[in-house]
Amino acid sequence: MPSAVLAAIGDELLSGARLEKNCNFMAKNFHNRGWELKRVEIISDEEDEIINLFSRWVGKVDLLIISGGLGPTHDDKTRYAISKYLGCDLYSDSLYDKVVERVKNDPRRLEYTERCRDPQAMIPKLAAPIFNPVGFALGIKFEKDGTKVLALPGVPMEYEAMTRQELPEIFSRENKNYAWTSIIILDVPEMTIANKIPEVVNNKNLHVSILPAFPQVELIIRGQPLQVEDAERIIRKQFPDSLPRGCTSIAEAVLFEAKAKSVKVSCAESCTGGLVGASLTNIAGSSEVFNGSAVTYSNEAKMKILGVSEATLKNLGAVSEQCAAEMAEGALRVYDSDFAVSTTGIAGPDGGTELKPVGTVCFGVASKAGTKTFTKKLPGGRSEVRLRAVRFALSELWKEIRK
Repeated sequence: MPSAVLAAIGDELLSGARLEKNCNFMAKNFHNRGWELKRVEIISDEEDEIINLFSRWVGKVDLLIISGGLGPTHDDKTRYAISKYLGCDLYSDSLYDKVVERVKNDPRRLEYTERCRDPQAMIPKLAAPIFNPVGFALGIKFEKDGTKVLALPGVPMEYEAMTRQELPEIFSRENKNYAWTSIIILDVPEMTIANKIPEVVNNKNLHVSILPAFPQVELIIRGQPLQVEDAERIIRKQFPDSLPRGCTSIAEAVLFEAKAKSVKVSCAESCTGGLVGASLTNIAGSSEVFNGSAVTYSNEAKMKILGVSEATLKNLGAVSEQCAAEMAEGALRVYDSDFAVSTTGIAGPDGGTELKPVGTVCFGVASKAGTKTFTKKLPGGRSEVRLRAVRFALSELWKEIRK
């Protein structure tokens, strides 16, 4: 099994000012191809830190990919650190002309690209340049002591394009000795799941990850293809209500079931602010069954768009099962759909009361057969409450569609 290390460079990543995405993207692809990912590191914009990274991993893994620090500003130090590590000078590589050629018909971008030639074209003499097909800075690659090193820009779009360009085998070649599968189970605690499948979790030839995220638990099984297949069969026999094969999220399961039943779905959202609809429309092909989502944050919007009664809002409040029912029924009518789900709650950090504390969310699922409502007290901060509400809303919608 080939091994790799991923690293991201940037003080903005360490401070939390920016979210690191490149290592996550590449880790998924290593996982899909059966690579052993030894470590993911985030380090500062310091030459010594970058050099120490090389010292820790060169000669110990097959591949080291670093992102960041190749731009034109004072804090971009990767090329200089590589130059010091390899003990050589920098030179301006002519491959940069190919980057310039790409923007020759855009005067403003052409002027910027030429102005940034030094340092973005600078490459250590004992390394080689990597063409940037979508951005401006050249990447850098070298091999030492059996380790291939790629230094790429930190902009996610550029990083992805350049890894696909330089490592086509990771994105296209299947590993016949390795497989993995994802199985999602709803409304069952992770320890209950583990206790029901001891022959899977105790199999030393499999790598089993159990990942809870209310109201679902995802099992990721990795290993030799036949053993993974056997494990999946055991799990699905024990948990027949797990999401359909090939569905890696509850949103995918909703769309899968809606397409299978030839029904249309819609949403009415308050506290989730469109996240339920976004989860569905993030998936290609959702337009076949998804009609729309009404984001009705204010009481006025709930009344005018969805037809929620003024009496309900006055007597029971927006965070009530009756309001959730009327919202779902309104979405069913407005979007002429077969099923609709609604969310209305208190995501926080303010707005809670003794009777309705922060995290209280009411849900409705409406269909031509009737309307069901639920209330949940969801833990966590504002973002976590909203995300948990999305997952619960979609899980209840899926259950109703598949009946």
